Amino acid sequence: MRDTPTDTRSTDARSTELSIERAEITSPPARQLIGLLDAELSAQYPEPGATHFRLDTDEVAPDRGAFLIAKLGGRPVGCGAVRRVDASRRGSPAGELKRMYVAPDVRGRGVGRALVLALEAEARRIGLGRLVLETGVRQEAALRLYEGMGFERIAPYGEYIGSPVSVCLAKTLDPGVRRSGGTA
Repeated sequence: MRDTPTDTRSTDARSTELSIERAEITSPPARQLIGLLDAELSAQYPEPGATHFRLDTDEVAPDRGAFLIAKLGGRPVGCGAVRRVDASRRGSPAGELKRMYVAPDVRGRGVGRALVLALEAEARRIGLGRLVLETGVRQEAALRLYEGMGFERIAPYGEYIGSPVSVCLAKTLDPGVRRSGGTA
């Protein structure tokens, strides 16, 4: 499925075109990327109960969330999702970033940053004002990325409460253009 509202194109230092587009979470490229992510996380976090892989198809349906795939030169190299969660403590509807992955051979080339920016745009499009996420203590590059993009550490939430390997972060989104009423 190609859905152009989130389609973003840019070029990296090697002039390979980067595109990010909506995809079905059940599509072959999505399943492949998620499989690679699950294998990597299982190897990094072998502790029982340390991994949280669940993301349902309906959570990334239009107007509830989005699943995005990043491609370099047409090759799927990354993915990420945003899903609506319960209203945040600050009163704005909140979303959660899930299933973020960038292939090891293209890390450090801006793919992760581009995915987060595209997911933030999707969150705004469906009226979300805040994003939360969980990553692991051993994912230092991910922590640097998120904190460098304005995410701040918060207390663990939901299924991550009590997890010694979880780091939770949040970011209030600039209003931008939201589905419910233009520019704030």
